[in-house]
Amino acid sequence: MTDSPHETYMARALALAQRAWGCTHPNPMVGAVIVEAGEIVAEGWHHAAGQPHAEIEALRALGRRPGPDATIYVTLEPCSTHGRTGACTRAILDAGIRRVVVGAVDPNPAHAGAGLQVLRDAGVEVIEGILSGACRDLNLIFNHWIVHQSPLCAVKLAMTLDGKFAASSGHSRWVTGPEARGDVMRWRRYFPAIAVGAQTVLADDPSLTSRIEGLDTWCPVRFVFDRSLKTVEAERVPALYSDAYKARTCVLCSVDADPARKAQLSSLGIRHWELPEADGHLDWTAFKTRCTEEGICGVYVEAGPALASELIAAKSVDYAYIYKAPKFMLDSDAVGMGRARATQRMEEAFELHEIHHAGFGSDSLIRGYLG
Repeated sequence: MTDSPHETYMARALALAQRAWGCTHPNPMVGAVIVEAGEIVAEGWHHAAGQPHAEIEALRALGRRPGPDATIYVTLEPCSTHGRTGACTRAILDAGIRRVVVGAVDPNPAHAGAGLQVLRDAGVEVIEGILSGACRDLNLIFNHWIVHQSPLCAVKLAMTLDGKFAASSGHSRWVTGPEARGDVMRWRRYFPAIAVGAQTVLADDPSLTSRIEGLDTWCPVRFVFDRSLKTVEAERVPALYSDAYKARTCVLCSVDADPARKAQLSSLGIRHWELPEADGHLDWTAFKTRCTEEGICGVYVEAGPALASELIAAKSVDYAYIYKAPKFMLDSDAVGMGRARATQRMEEAFELHEIHHAGFGSDSLIRGYLG
């Protein structure tokens, strides 16, 4: 079955939006195409916060008044409020476009549907819901941020079919193949911040950058959860504290952590946030509140089994990326998810919702909201 023309043009608008992958926070990624007589005559996408919206980019690219049969396809409902770049509904009306096709409705309850109603009230034909699922999925971070006013916190796990992260020796390179690891690099580029636990830093000495062939290295804000600052006492200075991107590193420690270790961290030029503790762990709610204050709208947590278990059990993460390799360890001592609670019934399980599946080589990814 072939796609309808509406779906074909919206798919192109989606592809345009993705050119700004990870670059528009706290704004959404949006793409737009203008079609006349069945042909795309102009395209645009939102490049970064503060820059013109996709509809404006497309209208400017056209360079003339649209024809009487022109249709504009937009992945997200045109805004009807006058922000830094002006209301897109006004620009569409001023251009004389009489048909607008939209993918996703604005997720903000205060504005959802308002832009569409402005257009309809002006006599514009509005068609909505074209590839709406893909259009919504494009902006996971924006959708959560605009509704909850807090960062989307997502946990990433890589495991075997029997749920093991590493062999009993701790050896874990590599659970998944290069294709799956490449997809992780893509999501690292999507999120404005990435987080790991101290044990991951000590065991793997990661760089936590996104390295994709053909693109410059990308470094998000890098958080290290280290309650007692044990990473400061490592035999060698971790890469996160010494590489070219160390200014992007922030260590999260307890208010009661050793002052001498805090001073040592500062001497390395690494900033830290002091957080209160809750049940023997750093308070995740306090962390998310601080992220909100700093304008950090999404955190990608590359968690080891202990941290992952803690966060999921405490309902501290909103989303999960689970990569599965077609392997069995069949070793009860191999590293698996930690024991965070005792359960009696299957109904007590944590479930994923709005699930997406993808394959990468022989590995698979399942991702969705935790609820």
